[in-house]
Amino acid sequence: MRKTIVLLLLFTCLFSCKREDKTLREKPLIVATTSILADGVRNLVGDLAEVKALMPAGVDPHLYKASVRDLDLLQEGDIVIYHGLFLEGKMTEIFEKLAYSQNLINAADELPQNLLLRSGPEAHSVDPHIWFDVKLWSLALQHVSKELILWKPEWKEKIEANTDVYLKKLSALDKEIQSKVDLLKSSNQALITAHDAFAYFGKSYDLEVKGLQGLSTLSEPGLRDLTGLIQFIVDRNIHAVFAEQTISPKAIEAVVAGCANQNHQIIMAGPLFTDSLDAADTPAGTYIGMVETNLQTIFKSLNP
Repeated sequence: MRKTIVLLLLFTCLFSCKREDKTLREKPLIVATTSILADGVRNLVGDLAEVKALMPAGVDPHLYKASVRDLDLLQEGDIVIYHGLFLEGKMTEIFEKLAYSQNLINAADELPQNLLLRSGPEAHSVDPHIWFDVKLWSLALQHVSKELILWKPEWKEKIEANTDVYLKKLSALDKEIQSKVDLLKSSNQALITAHDAFAYFGKSYDLEVKGLQGLSTLSEPGLRDLTGLIQFIVDRNIHAVFAEQTISPKAIEAVVAGCANQNHQIIMAGPLFTDSLDAADTPAGTYIGMVETNLQTIFKSLNP
């Protein structure tokens, strides 16, 4: 808490004491919090702006704490775009402060409430992993597109054209996912991961999913969670469980060991990319590439 207060005070000082002349830039700077969001924004704006991700690839946004360098980048940006739905949970106060002095877009701000998944009545209980439902992610990016046009009306024609092209690519991706998942459903398999990041994926494409941890990686699985999941795997003859790129594999390794103790051999596959893209020069370095890489890993492991 003390560190957060110090950072907020420093944040205020940065805005009042260090104001760069942004008009001298060749292109505006857009800061997006995560690599997933930054990739989406790049597809919307094309060469109209420079887009930087606040969090590097491979970073868990649930646990991410802003550094002094991050605050400096937020101050330098002409506009800041964040996921919302408490994905960047440790940055909530920073966004509240930022709203008074910076252009700010909440990507999830206008998503229909009936499409959001919840684990309870509290605001922070909404599942933030909306990008695993490609249709829902498309809605979020359409909102970002409209907000960017409000910010820069002169970009309207180009952003609308870019958005249309990208949404068609996402529609094709959505159909690709469904065709692969339909093949898995006949084998009575389920997608089991380290934390509950794939609920939207399961709902949208009608595949049973289970996560050992909750919606946030801040939660810790208990013995009851572990025992229940192991029994589920044994009863359903599940072939594989999946590690995740941004989470320690120890909990999933415990699941594999527990299944072995019941004479049920499973593999630990993956890792899947959940809360972050891979490095920019890799197949999973874009949103579409990440989803396709995950889909290939899931299909190969559950449909051997």
